[in-house]
Amino acid sequence: MAEQINYPKLTVTQVHLTEDHTSDAIKPDAIKKCTQVAQQNSYEINKAAPKIVLATLNAKYFHTSFGLRYLYANLKELKSCCEIKEFIIQTRAIDIVEQILESKPDIVGFGVYIWNIVETTDVVSLLKVIAPEIKIILGGPEVSYETEQQVIVASADYVLTGPADLSFYQLCKDIINEAPLDKKILNSKPVELKELASPYQYYTDEDLTHRLLYVEASRGCPFKCEFCLSSLDKTSVPFEIELFLEQMDVLYQRGARNFKFIDRTFNLNINTTMRIMQFFLDRMTDNLYLHFEVVPDHLPRKLKELLALFPEGSLQFEIGIQTFNTQVQKNISRKQNNAKSKDNLIWLKDNTHAHIHADLIFGLPGETFESFKDSFNQLYHCRPHEIQMGILKRLKGSPIIRHTEAFDLRFNPLPPFNILSTDRVSFTTMQRINRFARYWDMIGNSGRFKYALPHMLSDEPFDDFMAITEWIFNKTGQIHKINLKKMFELISQAVEALFLEKHQLVIEKIELDYQAAKLKSLFSSLNLYAVPQIESVVKNKSLQRQQRHMS
Repeated sequence: MAEQINYPKLTVTQVHLTEDHTSDAIKPDAIKKCTQVAQQNSYEINKAAPKIVLATLNAKYFHTSFGLRYLYANLKELKSCCEIKEFIIQTRAIDIVEQILESKPDIVGFGVYIWNIVETTDVVSLLKVIAPEIKIILGGPEVSYETEQQVIVASADYVLTGPADLSFYQLCKDIINEAPLDKKILNSKPVELKELASPYQYYTDEDLTHRLLYVEASRGCPFKCEFCLSSLDKTSVPFEIELFLEQMDVLYQRGARNFKFIDRTFNLNINTTMRIMQFFLDRMTDNLYLHFEVVPDHLPRKLKELLALFPEGSLQFEIGIQTFNTQVQKNISRKQNNAKSKDNLIWLKDNTHAHIHADLIFGLPGETFESFKDSFNQLYHCRPHEIQMGILKRLKGSPIIRHTEAFDLRFNPLPPFNILSTDRVSFTTMQRINRFARYWDMIGNSGRFKYALPHMLSDEPFDDFMAITEWIFNKTGQIHKINLKKMFELISQAVEALFLEKHQLVIEKIELDYQAAKLKSLFSSLNLYAVPQIESVVKNKSLQRQQRHMS
């Protein structure tokens, strides 16, 4: 049993659209304590009441910011002056600024990522107009490369590139002490893991109860896949395993049951992997959930035997396949044993209860429509629960840009910087794949159509689903905001129009899916046949809203 820890009080504000998770701002006694602790540590703080806010915009409330908690954990005597404020990207920029200003901060640090760069830019711009005296510090992968070219950087006071776990503290101390700083962009030095204070005690009770906890047993990645920023790492470095497991035990004893490991290669060191898996297996409960990113061609027998012991609902494996095309793999410096990867995927599906989420990327240099179709078909027949079809993105700093001229890679200049066309794939084809990916997520990955989907597709699933994609899009013109009942109808109608011989069997399976969805309306009320519908005549369609008031 780990030693009992007295957790320091951490004020965390979490803002989203439907619930109020606000907490009090920093209290005067916290400021007094901050000054006292600073004096005890022989640090000369020139400002009487330094206040620091660490902020970021998460994609959803369910997520927690691991990076902010690392920064907070390593603030030393400045922790008592600091508050974490987490928001979600759907919140209006002006409302986020109002929440930040309630704490009357002197310094605000923002974590910037590809998924929040647009919204964070708006927040920083507003904050500088309303309170220009506040020092704004940016950090995170999205501002660590090509830094000076970015709009958000122009509004900020300082940018910390690279791992800022320790450099953020030093910069805050320099600002508070009014030390001369002659550069806006500061490069963080490499971090020794043993020098870092642990962030795990700063997950709040609400985090443990309602949100996904991010943890890491190692940092870095030994592989050099050029589409990924981890390809810049020299190797993978583990945290000390005994200390890590003690920290996990403390989280577990506090009630944590959702753990997402962010290790890029969780099963790289099998002995360490076995220790961690056994640790959680010994503490298994009905609600324990573990997420790992797994190298697909590295599952030795002893690890397989252990994985087979985990109950249903406890494991999710994210398995990056990306492509089965060996020439494309060579182009992006990806090493992967395709045969072993497929064998392991099938073994996991047949012999474990793990939920398998496998990734493909479209738009890689050298990939064609036909070669991607082949990869999709091969992966589909490995029967993962989900196939995540990603579109190549130009992550700043990633080596993929070396192929720009040779393969005529054309990326969206706006976030998320997705590929628009290549020398092998036209923009029109890219749009078709984007729609395929969106419909596949709604139909294939959602689990809503698990009975009907296998009967809709043949041994050439890509061609079949592309036909369904194009039929639905031609019918609706939509890839978003299609309600579930309507989707049941569209799928049935598409199968009738495209594969008439399958239609009756698919309807029987769709009924099973519909019952599982537990929708309020009766299955018999669905329009499952592609029969032209006679629309009611409106005198003037441009005045429909007005006519509803008058009728």
